[in-house]
Amino acid sequence: MTDLPHGTELTARDLAALEGELRAAVRGDVGFGALDRALVTMDASNYRRVPYGVVAPGDADDVAAVLEVCRVRGVPVVPRGGGTSIAGQATGTGVVLDFTRYMNRVVALDPQARTAVVQPGLVLDRLQEAAAPHGLRFGPDPSTHSRCTLGGMIGNNSCGSHSVAWGTTADSVRELDVVTARGRRLRLGRDWAGAPDGLRALTEGELARLRTGFPDLPRRISGYALDALLPERGADVARSFCGSEGTLGVLTEAVVQLVEAPRARALAVLAYADESAAAEAAAGLLPFGPLTVEGMAADLVPSAADLPRGGAWLFVETGGESTAEAGARAEAIVRAADVLDALVVTDAAGQRALWRIREDASGTATRMPDGTEAWPGWEDCAVPPARLGAYLRDFRALMAAHGLRGTPYGHFGDGCVHVRIDFDLLTEAGVARFRRFSQELAELVVAHGGSLSGEHGDGQARAELLPRMYGPELVGLFERVKAVWDPDDLLNPGMLVRPAPLDSGLRFSVLPREPVDVAFGYPADGGDFTAAVRRCVGVAKCRTASVSGSSVMCPSFRATGAEEHSTRGRARLLHEMLAGEVVTDGWRSAEVRDALDLCLSCKGCRSDCPVGVDMATYKAEFLHHHYAGRRRPAAHYAMGWLPVWLRAVARTRTAPLVNALAGTRLFAGPVKRLAGIAPERRLPRVARRTFSRWWERRRGGARGGDAAGDLVVLWPDTFTEHLSPAVGRAAVRVLEAAGLRVALPPTVHLRRPPVGDGRTVALDPLSLLRGRGRVCCGLTYVSTGQLDRARAVLRRTLDLMEPVLETDAPVVVLEPSCAAALRTDAPELLHDDPRAARLAAKVLTFAEVLERHAPGWTPPRVDRPVTGQTHCHQHAVLGVAADRRLRAAASLSGELSGGCCGLAGNFGFEKGHYEVSAACAEEQLLPSVRDAPEGAVVLADGFSCRTQLEQLAGVRGRHLAEVLAEALDDSPPADEPA
Repeated sequence: MTDLPHGTELTARDLAALEGELRAAVRGDVGFGALDRALVTMDASNYRRVPYGVVAPGDADDVAAVLEVCRVRGVPVVPRGGGTSIAGQATGTGVVLDFTRYMNRVVALDPQARTAVVQPGLVLDRLQEAAAPHGLRFGPDPSTHSRCTLGGMIGNNSCGSHSVAWGTTADSVRELDVVTARGRRLRLGRDWAGAPDGLRALTEGELARLRTGFPDLPRRISGYALDALLPERGADVARSFCGSEGTLGVLTEAVVQLVEAPRARALAVLAYADESAAAEAAAGLLPFGPLTVEGMAADLVPSAADLPRGGAWLFVETGGESTAEAGARAEAIVRAADVLDALVVTDAAGQRALWRIREDASGTATRMPDGTEAWPGWEDCAVPPARLGAYLRDFRALMAAHGLRGTPYGHFGDGCVHVRIDFDLLTEAGVARFRRFSQELAELVVAHGGSLSGEHGDGQARAELLPRMYGPELVGLFERVKAVWDPDDLLNPGMLVRPAPLDSGLRFSVLPREPVDVAFGYPADGGDFTAAVRRCVGVAKCRTASVSGSSVMCPSFRATGAEEHSTRGRARLLHEMLAGEVVTDGWRSAEVRDALDLCLSCKGCRSDCPVGVDMATYKAEFLHHHYAGRRRPAAHYAMGWLPVWLRAVARTRTAPLVNALAGTRLFAGPVKRLAGIAPERRLPRVARRTFSRWWERRRGGARGGDAAGDLVVLWPDTFTEHLSPAVGRAAVRVLEAAGLRVALPPTVHLRRPPVGDGRTVALDPLSLLRGRGRVCCGLTYVSTGQLDRARAVLRRTLDLMEPVLETDAPVVVLEPSCAAALRTDAPELLHDDPRAARLAAKVLTFAEVLERHAPGWTPPRVDRPVTGQTHCHQHAVLGVAADRRLRAAASLSGELSGGCCGLAGNFGFEKGHYEVSAACAEEQLLPSVRDAPEGAVVLADGFSCRTQLEQLAGVRGRHLAEVLAEALDDSPPADEPA
């Protein structure tokens, strides 16, 4: 067919033909649909470009085939790894190559030679895992190590916190296999190996310029590394290719050097008054041979409780053959440093906790302390380390002159500073100020002998300003080199050379300017759903392949490995839904619906995402609009209205009949099909006697009613009430043993207090005329997006709870998901009703109420190990500190795992979700139970977790209240020795 001029917008027919040719030419995946395109319109930068389509190549032959098809048609090609670039170089308007899907392996590893052969889509952590058994590792380690790829690191010449010891990615590259835009396959190396025709002649004619035109500093990432082609530097074509941002050729394989990992490490945390003082001290620590010299200020730390006193800190890591040797080196650094305070940590867990603070800074920095948004763009300038203190003072003065704010942090030992700045990128005036500031900051960096980029590359964010750093002649040489490698300007055009303006194509420009009509209040985003969606900056912590510690986010991504099932992917789809260009159906979008379908609403992102993206809330919001005025899936009626169906069973006292029928295949099969329930699931058994009915029967004569302690109101959630009343009975037993007076919420509308004396409820004479009811947190309605119904249920609940709100009594909620709904969903959904916030403030977990209202009580000694999983909502919303202390007091040893059980309320019961649900359970929960020591107690405070354990492992999980109640029953009387 006829070639198209480069940059021509393709017609629908051209696009269809391009897609067809690519499908015929490659064995990998080709996606030109709205979903495929929407997921890659952005990286972690301020920029957005809509591609024609996405190809996930299966091998180097596929890469060559894509390049041939696209060259003939004049369509740009953009290589992409983890999509965590912050300068815009992983976005493009042509065909995006996604290497993460198939070309993601460690091809070979040679421990003797200390080399590895890797594919470009390999995530760095997977290489580290493969090298670790041999005592080796890859030196550079960006904070995104759990999701960034080796191809992306080579493209950007990434560095990381250990660069003072092991340098940049270019220092670890030995050979590179690349395919040029015109299909040549080259193996790049030293002594001009693999150089394309004309490169040697071009550079040998510019030797003087190459020897004098580049600043000498460890973190000089900007521009092409043409000085690596100097004869005295080995004419290293592979090294010169590093940092070229996908503009010269497409990487298909790399040979990288590994380094010996220290057997032991220690971390010295040095405290200073501010980041300038820390910066000035950093260069003086380099002679001690540290592995890291990282700087961070107090503005980035949610809580400085675990850090030595000060306003800024240096994280200085040392290595050694033993813990003692590493610790001694750290202590020597502390003695030599002039600090306000210091801390040396030698245990691995303590070091991980401190490093997590530093790694999360890349996301935390996107919010100022007052919640104002802050953005990249000048994320990683670098200056000579000895000039860093002076540079930071000038940098702060420049920000102040422009009325901007930002908190510097980063690789102080290498003179590299990360910072997010509160640019206004939503208005013309704000964007104009962004441009002026960028131009002046470029001059400042150059004046200090620095590089515009010290880690993340130039991309679009800084490439326009490269003439200020290198001068027009050297930038002209960059353009000529690009023409040698890629004469058709096919590869990632608009980046690094002949760049697009730094203030064009901003991702915010396509979002609606008027507020979007939504149900939730979004208090952290000023009530603006668009601002909530903007929270996702693309650092992609949700794309990690495994959880660490107690973290949860994002279980569906780990189960599927698909971008659309990550928190970032879903946020990108919502962004494009609001933009309306790629996803054009708005709230009716099938692409957004299908991506959100596998969101477990675990709320893990609410706590684990560095910027607090809350996809569970966004999903509920979307479903509310998506199904407005339309028929919903059967599961929404079956499980969304679960409280109604269970109350009907209780009122008619038909639990034995329901259980009998549910146990027969003849009845259960059709019911599950009709209700949209997965056929693999067993229907839970309904309790013959509800918790409230048990409570009513024990009133008056039961022990505990005359306790003298604080009054607490025990919330009869749907699961405790109808499905596991034994948990409620056990909780009453323990609370009363702790000396507390227990009451249940009113079931009639009362005009005034009192709530009750622990056994009775005081009634207003007219109360019966106003009707009876049951409190409900609305969880099942929220999780299925039935928000109008949820609001009605919650308002009725608040009416019932009014007398409780007038007291000091806390509200004890045994089911973590219900407690989380009352703490967060209720006040955010009823943001116009102050009673919701008052109720939220009263909600306590079982462990919290014992700790706060019975501080003198000593729980019974259980003396057993525990296993199981922290409920995801407890981790994300409620916190686990009180539970840990209660378990320790009861001599329950061990820790619970992280992750999500996979059942997640209605999610795991819905048809089509069973495999993902089971995969989530197999990640952490089921292995922890299988590997538990003999006699371990399987703790599972959530009904979903207990159900998943029973149905997938045949194991009975127990609420902590049940474990303590059983121990009370076995305890000797108080006047007898234990």
